Amino acid sequence: MRRFLLAALLAAAPLSASPAAPLPPDPGDRIGAMRHLSPELTRRAAALVREGKVYPLGIVTGHRTPPWPGRSYKVVVMPATAAPVGANRLTGHDDVLMTHVGIGTQIDGFAHIGIDGRHFGGLKAEDLFAPDGVRQFGTETIPPVATRGLLLDMTKALGANPVPAGRAFNRAEIEKAARAAGVTISKGDVVLFHTGWMAAKAASDPAGFLSTQPGLGLEGADWLASKGVVMVGADTASVEVIPFERADHPFVVHQAMLTRHGIHLLENIDTSALARDGATEFLFVLGVPRFQGTVQMVVNPVAIR
Repeated sequence: MRRFLLAALLAAAPLSASPAAPLPPDPGDRIGAMRHLSPELTRRAAALVREGKVYPLGIVTGHRTPPWPGRSYKVVVMPATAAPVGANRLTGHDDVLMTHVGIGTQIDGFAHIGIDGRHFGGLKAEDLFAPDGVRQFGTETIPPVATRGLLLDMTKALGANPVPAGRAFNRAEIEKAARAAGVTISKGDVVLFHTGWMAAKAASDPAGFLSTQPGLGLEGADWLASKGVVMVGADTASVEVIPFERADHPFVVHQAMLTRHGIHLLENIDTSALARDGATEFLFVLGVPRFQGTVQMVVNPVAIR
């Protein structure tokens, strides 16, 4: 799990006693920023489809996919029939998947990260977790999404490909990238960042791909939340910058987005084809697999332009 990496990152850093940011006041809210979605936004996003070109944004989850330490993937395939059945000689196979669902392209649910044992809406850990899954905020409850997606190419905005490890981008850099893309971030959008980090590191240096990353900073996260975005993703394993902006505040962007703002994070998004084609605005579509009780889930979002 991430705790192994976290221990290494924090080994030399004393933990801060600063208070956590306030949680949302509405304990009945279960979908967070997804409340901004609407049929009208879906209709507008669908109108962006001009070429009919479809982009899979998920990477393959498998034996070679870089996992956070402690996570693993295994699949077993077995015959479903001992011998051919019937006059038509039917044969078949079944499979059993034994895997952490936080490997590859994934969505983080609100039960994934908390602040001092509290999660989005102020729910306590004891109200959420059971040995056989979460009682609330399971990823199977995330609504389907068909809305406008934006790609912000941070390699162009920051003049480096890939964006260097440890380089945070916040409001100023995000606004610069949006201007270059000719887009205005609006309520209901899904914002994806292209840093070039996946293409440069995931295959050639899997350990380095995880241990240090460029990414979103806390001020940028809070600013995106103020714009009403519903999801934020990147071609990195954590979306946020590592090393962290403050060594004693690990995964604070996760806390801000998931716990305070109710905004889902999309990790390991394959943005390379969109960036190569200069696609900055598109229809973004995602239906999360409905495995009950999970805090995160492997996904394959689709961009259509």
